[in-house]
Amino acid sequence: MARKAKEMREIVKEELVHIPESPDPQMELRMVYWNRRMHSLGRKSKRKKTAKEVLEESVRSLEQYYPNFEFKYDVEFFNSR
Repeated sequence: MARKAKEMREIVKEELVHIPESPDPQMELRMVYWNRRMHSLGRKSKRKKTAKEVLEESVRSLEQYYPNFEFKYDVEFFNSR
């Protein structure tokens, strides 16, 4: 099981390279994405979601707090996931 968690962390770390760290709302996006993506990859997940699906859900959840902020991420990378 530890190996699985390690593999999941490596996948998410690679994906986070494609989401900038700043300004501040971007860091919140990264945190929300990390949590949701780890859950989506886990054993208890009811349905495996793509990286793009998780990213879109994460952005939608933060838009209510940052309605005028345009979240940045590598569109090509996430469209291929």
